[in-house]
Amino acid sequence: MTQTNLAPTQAHPDVAPVAVGVGPLSIEDVVAVARHGAPVVLVPEALDGIRASRLVIEALAHDVVPHYGVSTGFGALATKHIPTELRAQLQRSLVRSHAAGSGPEVEREVVRSLMLLRLSTLATGRTGVRAEVAETYAAMLNAGITPVVHEYGSLGCSGDLAPLSHCALAAMGEGPVRTRDGELTDAATALHDNGIAPLVLAEKEGLALINGTDGMLGMLVLAIHDLRRLLTTADITASMSVEGLLGTDDPFAADLQALRPHPGQGAAAANMRILMRDSGIRESHRTEDCTRVQDAYSLRCAPQVAGGARDTLDHAARVAGWELAAAIDNPVVTLDGRVESNGNFHGAPVAYVLDFLSIVAADVASMSERRTDRFLDQARSHGLPPFLADDPGVDSGHMIAQYTSAAIVSEMKRLAAPASIDSIPSSAMQEDHVSMGWSSARKLRRSVDGLTRVLAVELLTAARGIQLRAPLTPAPATGAVVDALRTTTPGPGPDRFLAPEIEAAVAFVASGSAVTAAESVTGPLA
Repeated sequence: MTQTNLAPTQAHPDVAPVAVGVGPLSIEDVVAVARHGAPVVLVPEALDGIRASRLVIEALAHDVVPHYGVSTGFGALATKHIPTELRAQLQRSLVRSHAAGSGPEVEREVVRSLMLLRLSTLATGRTGVRAEVAETYAAMLNAGITPVVHEYGSLGCSGDLAPLSHCALAAMGEGPVRTRDGELTDAATALHDNGIAPLVLAEKEGLALINGTDGMLGMLVLAIHDLRRLLTTADITASMSVEGLLGTDDPFAADLQALRPHPGQGAAAANMRILMRDSGIRESHRTEDCTRVQDAYSLRCAPQVAGGARDTLDHAARVAGWELAAAIDNPVVTLDGRVESNGNFHGAPVAYVLDFLSIVAADVASMSERRTDRFLDQARSHGLPPFLADDPGVDSGHMIAQYTSAAIVSEMKRLAAPASIDSIPSSAMQEDHVSMGWSSARKLRRSVDGLTRVLAVELLTAARGIQLRAPLTPAPATGAVVDALRTTTPGPGPDRFLAPEIEAAVAFVASGSAVTAAESVTGPLA
């Protein structure tokens, strides 16, 4: 269901540079760098802080007292003392051994997001690395060098170890990478071609590059960005379905919504009211002859479901904001110069909201699919032809489009089972409880893709149903969406190859074109 995107990341000429080291990155910052190729700039104050904390580590480098990550092994080998002359080798060995991922390549935007977020932590000055380590990551991002990271290898504690290790390995000039144009090559060649010297890691630096929640956080941030647009799209498709199925917008009235003052519900209902405003289809059955008392739940309760999803998304965004402000490493250099072990790398807070979002995406998709199905059932569509077919029997209309939607929803329900409640102990029971946050993030990406597709099928079906109500006219806003969709897909007619039309509708939804078309009439929607 997911589409692995390994395509080149090209900087858009209008994308401004993102400053790293002036405070927490925003969701928009991460999306700009990860997805749109925005360059990054390390601010001088950040470099000063990095250099100051490095002095603390260098003061410990020859200390006979063991310090985790500086003069000891890792994980269950933390009690192993490492001689001074082997401590640089310790860091190289750590990265090489931990770059143990397997499976398909992870999407380029995910790898870029985790590199950016690791750079952001380095820029806090709490990790004890040299300035050139941070500068190398910034240079790799700006050169479009993307390390090859694999699907499997992270338990979400101690951070996303294998994915981050593949990135650190590339910074050392080892392992495969993709260039800005997507070509697969070796890291040494890519670094050389871009004038970047491979890193020779010093004490503590290997550990500092791999001990964080950056992969799962990057995927959370990208999902939040996409789900915000998709939930607005869900209000649009729901409005089109209510309208096309001769439903009523009366339950969406502001005074009724205020009786249950969930903010997301109120926002979704407000969207639907304005989207259905001045609908000729709606007005056609606002008469005493209309015998319908109330609509089915998938129509009448759309604001409650999409609203609950919005509130959950807002909670996830708060968690992401806290994590974006974090300096995650173990050990860390504290503000007063101590080097302390801690458990901040545990991914539980991020893993929980990743799982929450998979649940709400599945439920929003489930309700959308039910609305699609109502259009196709002659007994429930209030006068529309069976399956919206041009010549029922000869034509099947959108019969199998609903099958496609149902198959995706079924998959999404399986993906909604939380990964964060699982834990497989590792590292000889030293790491005896892990978050599985990376797994939560991977399945959420599939769920976001699935929701996009299910909403696209509803949009395609609702647009056809609305057009079959002619000469009755839709609301100006929903009509604008239908008109915009018809620039990429034809209207009602005899059966034709449907898969390309579904894919065109998917692109229409994913690009935000549905929201743009509606907002051309309504102004900004929530």
